[in-house]
Amino acid sequence: MLYFQLVIMAGTVLLAYYFECTDTFQVHIQGFFCQDGDLMKPYPGTEEESFITPLVLYCVLAASPTAIIFIGEISMYFIKSTRESLIAQEKTILTGECCYLNPLLRRIIRFIGVFAFGLFATDIFVNAGQVVTGHLTPYFLTVCKPNYTSADCPAHQQFINNGNVCTGDLEVIEKARRSFPSKHAALSIYSALYATMYITSTIKTKSSRLAKPVLCLGTLCTAFLMGLNRVSEYRNHCSDVIAGFILGTAVALFLGMCVVHNFKGTQGSPSKPKPEDPRGVPLMAFPRIESPLETLSAQMERNMKIATVNYFPKPHSQQVGKLG
Repeated sequence: MLYFQLVIMAGTVLLAYYFECTDTFQVHIQGFFCQDGDLMKPYPGTEEESFITPLVLYCVLAASPTAIIFIGEISMYFIKSTRESLIAQEKTILTGECCYLNPLLRRIIRFIGVFAFGLFATDIFVNAGQVVTGHLTPYFLTVCKPNYTSADCPAHQQFINNGNVCTGDLEVIEKARRSFPSKHAALSIYSALYATMYITSTIKTKSSRLAKPVLCLGTLCTAFLMGLNRVSEYRNHCSDVIAGFILGTAVALFLGMCVVHNFKGTQGSPSKPKPEDPRGVPLMAFPRIESPLETLSAQMERNMKIATVNYFPKPHSQQVGKLG
């Protein structure tokens, strides 16, 4: 089972590498209307000139949830009651009596492994969407510098479906055709939502009632601001950012609810014993419970007997016998 998971992880990383670093998948050439105002925004420069550079983005996306998981698991492990239940639960359910591994280390690897898998899977979905749609960025016409051969183009808003009309830098033009969905928005919301689900569902301490909401809202707000930054710099349309948010949220929810089944936390509530099936128990084995009506009837009958004895005296013969 472990080798199968490693194969899946390796295949996911390899596919993400082909999307990011090779030309194996060609971007769809989408047409445009000449003089389209939505595609004539100023060129914001390369990604390295952005306010949030790719290096900073990827480091924050990878380091923040990893640090939260490390700190959360180590903190929960040093709680005595949590550690004892964790050791018993993990050793019995996962490894049995062989190949025993520290439950703390195993949980950390599990959480971080699923997070890394989801991060690469989100990147694959985003790249696939960009390659298939070929949606144009807001600055496409600025870098395309089309050579309009038709004199009626500016007047009649002619639709141009010829990819050879652009005269600008081919590398910049190709990047300008990859706008939908927004990669920054999808990866940032995925990372933030995964960390939020881990914090709210796994960390169970009374002292974290205020710290947990602040940390969760902070991560979600950071992801939201990353999406807004893409729109403000004219690198993505609003629809691209919204689609990226939806995609990243869907991947995070799927992994959190369907894959990481131990998001319940380490402090499990004591299990209640199952009630026995009354169909297989003999009738005489059930304890008899006296109803309130039966109790009232018995009490009234006892009172009637006492009243009768007190009202009717004993016969005269019995009194004479006692005197004789």
